Amino acid sequence: MKTALTATLLLAAALTHAATLSDALTAYDDGDLKTAARGFTEAATRGEALGQFNLAMMHLRRELPGPSDAQAWQLLQRAAAQRYALAENAMGEMIEQGRHGKPDPTAACDWFERAAEHGNGDGALATATCFYLGRGRAQDMVQAHRWYLEAAKAGDVGAQYLVASMFETGLGVAADDRLARYWYAAAASNGDVAARAKVKAMDAAAASS
Repeated sequence: MKTALTATLLLAAALTHAATLSDALTAYDDGDLKTAARGFTEAATRGEALGQFNLAMMHLRRELPGPSDAQAWQLLQRAAAQRYALAENAMGEMIEQGRHGKPDPTAACDWFERAAEHGNGDGALATATCFYLGRGRAQDMVQAHRWYLEAAKAGDVGAQYLVASMFETGLGVAADDRLARYWYAAAASNGDVAARAKVKAMDAAAASS
């Protein structure tokens, strides 16, 4: 009986915590920043990565009284310790933007790559760009293609176009017109006008050959 009661209380506590964070997210969407901040703070204090991340972002967006980049960094560190990819990517952005000391491209790319490895599309895009430009990483088109492809799969239209172009020209990967057309078509379906023109040109070339 005691065990069953304890389990019930734990379940009730878990549901209360979930509802509090859910309410905070709703409040934020409704523009009620005070209620959102209170809910995110409670969730962050409980050690919930989503609460830590959202509270950090409110600091970074100057949506709190006395916003602090230093406090945002601490919150993101706590979330990143739980392998929370959004926090890892945000840490990379803070370093890149000079919001945590002097900009350090290598350190920024380290965090972007961690986020990418944990499935974050923005992290994959940023990591690909590190390799593509040779900024924070040695220039490496194979790695650039690898991570642009991950970002493309996550739905980033710019990455879809770049992956298509790399397949078309053989940059960092074996040239493959079929895959080039596939990714141009994906970018076109997401509204990229240049990709639309590429699909038409490739189809016309295929029809005339």
